Amino acid sequence: MEEAALLGGCHPSESMDEVELKNIQLTIPSTRTLARGEGLALEERVETNFGSILVGIQGDRSKPAILTYHDLGLNYVSNFQAFFNYVDMRLLLQNFCIYHISAPGQEENAPTLPETYVYPTTDELAEQVLDVLIHFGLKRVVGFGVGAGANILCRFSLSHPEKMDALCVVNCVSTQAGWIEWGYQKINTRNLRSKGMTQGVLDYLMWHHFGKVTDERNHDLVYVYRQYFESNVNPVNLGMFIDSYARRTDLNIVRELDPMRKKDVRSLKMSVLNITGALSPHVDDTVTFNGRLDPVNSTWMKIQDCGLVMEEQPAKLSEAFRLFLQGQGYVPCLSSKKVSSNRKLSADSGVSGAGSSAGSSISLNNANSIISNKDAASNSSGVITPKGDGVPTAALINLNSSDPLSKNSDSRILDKGLSDIRITENPISESPELSNDADNNPRC
Repeated sequence: MEEAALLGGCHPSESMDEVELKNIQLTIPSTRTLARGEGLALEERVETNFGSILVGIQGDRSKPAILTYHDLGLNYVSNFQAFFNYVDMRLLLQNFCIYHISAPGQEENAPTLPETYVYPTTDELAEQVLDVLIHFGLKRVVGFGVGAGANILCRFSLSHPEKMDALCVVNCVSTQAGWIEWGYQKINTRNLRSKGMTQGVLDYLMWHHFGKVTDERNHDLVYVYRQYFESNVNPVNLGMFIDSYARRTDLNIVRELDPMRKKDVRSLKMSVLNITGALSPHVDDTVTFNGRLDPVNSTWMKIQDCGLVMEEQPAKLSEAFRLFLQGQGYVPCLSSKKVSSNRKLSADSGVSGAGSSAGSSISLNNANSIISNKDAASNSSGVITPKGDGVPTAALINLNSSDPLSKNSDSRILDKGLSDIRITENPISESPELSNDADNNPRC
């Protein structure tokens, strides 16, 4: 039109005057919900020594197992559906079978538990996990827990370390409830049982999951969760779960640096990926938990610009989880390039990943970098958690390469991918037993 106007010797604006707007079509995007989607998982009731629980199975049962446990106010659907349907996770989970555990009475449309029902303690909830493994014939699993579920999976890992191959926890609390938390939870429990979902309980749940909600946060996501808590949660059953979590005991784990005494102390023997969001109210709790873990087999990771990590930064969390699994020997052929290609293919075909944020994923993998566990511990790359069995482990970044091109490439990848992520391999500055020398803090 502009070219025709110029050829005709008139100004482009004159020809635009003849354009008439005839129709406006409004497209309303589909409403995001936390309800169960079709074909998410096959559900099965499992009888345990402390009552029956609902387990959702997603994937091929012949493949390695990942076991999940949800947080307060949620169930396996509302806590994990969006994250495990994210485009990067769908590619990763083609190699696994996921077993989602819902705490008693927390599943969708759960009937109200009778007043005479004695809700299991956190230790008894952990023992239910063993009954689930026995029911499905699982010898070893990879654990993935959030909040209260992370605490429960830690208890199971301490009681049955031979059953847990690796453990990824988000916003994990390792101590018992303080007086302030205990008081709040008592009030919340009383209100839930007598009045239902009150504004005070709703505000607590929003704070528990998001931290402080400011103008910069994702208001649509906040609205979805607020509506979910108001309409889709059984208040009586949730009150029992919250009361059980408030009565939790300390994990009583100890960091022991003496190799001769390490085997005799109570600690998590498997590799642990300890994750939190920068805006989460549980950052200090994860730091405390991190200071009690063995620095050889644990990694602490803080993701910026989020409180609810699985919803606000699914790309970064899925990439970190993939690299963690590859450090344990799983999916060695799934490279960052393949993940990126799959993401582009999904975008071109119009298939979007679930989750509220589709930020760019971090790219850390170097397929040619192999280091031993001893080197990984001494170099403290702060990115990978090595297995403690002396078997060589794939490194994420080859910082010691003599190839200048490799160094430059790794440096560019690191600068681009870790701008919003802080990863430490048990940061020395946050351990009470170790020096506070900032120069020795392995931080990316």
